[in-house]
Amino acid sequence: MTALSSATVHEAAGRIGALPSSIKPLHPAMHIAAPAFPVRTPPGDNLWLHRAVRAASPGEVLVVDTGEGFEHGYWGEILAEAAIARGLAGLVIHGGVRDSARLIELGWPVFAERICIQGTAKDPHGAGELGEPVVIGGRTVCLGDLVVADADGVVIVPASRAAEVQRLSALREQAEADYLRRIRAGEPTTDIYRLP
Repeated sequence: MTALSSATVHEAAGRIGALPSSIKPLHPAMHIAAPAFPVRTPPGDNLWLHRAVRAASPGEVLVVDTGEGFEHGYWGEILAEAAIARGLAGLVIHGGVRDSARLIELGWPVFAERICIQGTAKDPHGAGELGEPVVIGGRTVCLGDLVVADADGVVIVPASRAAEVQRLSALREQAEADYLRRIRAGEPTTDIYRLP
């Protein structure tokens, strides 16, 4: 699945699951194709992210709902190093991160709504959840859902459809490779797509 693009997966899945376009990779080469570990944290508090790094399984990607508390840097170098040590696959956060230059150097995939230096609290009584469904931009993300993210965006595919969508995505990429061959041979796109 790692070779498949977010746009291809989104189209193959029936144009579902696209997270807000404001969530972008810190570097365009960053890519994720992994199961989701949802996290809900109170706005302006990152204690649940520390808990998530400990609770998530290797190979999972943290998908974080910050309750639209965007103007905070929830994640930085320390948490990234901890996540790398745990073997986590990446971070998708509907909120801010900081230490962005260092995160890019580490090369570990980080997709965030913004970069922000504003610090966070660590309230032990703050209301959050690990592994329970979260809603980001109207899209529900459940434990084990497939997350595909790259320079174009982030798409979520329900776990029950992951194998089907992987197959449909591969077929779509094969078809598009043939379209490109025909275009390079001089055939117009209106003929290829049978457009009026």
